[in-house]
Amino acid sequence: MNTTSRRPLRALGSAATALLVAGLLAACGGAATEPGAMVSATLSAPSDAASSASPSDSASPAAGAETFSYPGRTGATALELLLEADPSAEVTGEGENAFVTAIGGRVADDSKKEFWSLSVDGEPAQVGAGTLETEDGQEITWTIETY
Repeated sequence: MNTTSRRPLRALGSAATALLVAGLLAACGGAATEPGAMVSATLSAPSDAASSASPSDSASPAAGAETFSYPGRTGATALELLLEADPSAEVTGEGENAFVTAIGGRVADDSKKEFWSLSVDGEPAQVGAGTLETEDGQEITWTIETY
């Protein structure tokens, strides 16, 4: 069984990842409604980091990002849309067994008991990202949480 479906190049630093995400966001321009269209996504840093960020810090939104959101699209899974919005996202397993370990360069730290939690329209998802069929108009959000 393949235990890794996507792995980014480890040599990419957070600055390169931030540029990649910024380029993806700039290229998207809006919500995707057609199959194969790009996905518009938003990275958010923790609120306490945002208040102390200097102008140079704001140039790298992926650094320390705690939340990642994008719109749903009828017929696409949350995992498919995540990988469209952030090709550098790290996932172990496949399909219904997929487990997201990093988004936007932010790795969930096992030593801190962190994980990426999936929600739809503010409610925790009841199935995994590889199984969750999204719909137009839904807001899909990933948030770093602890267990």
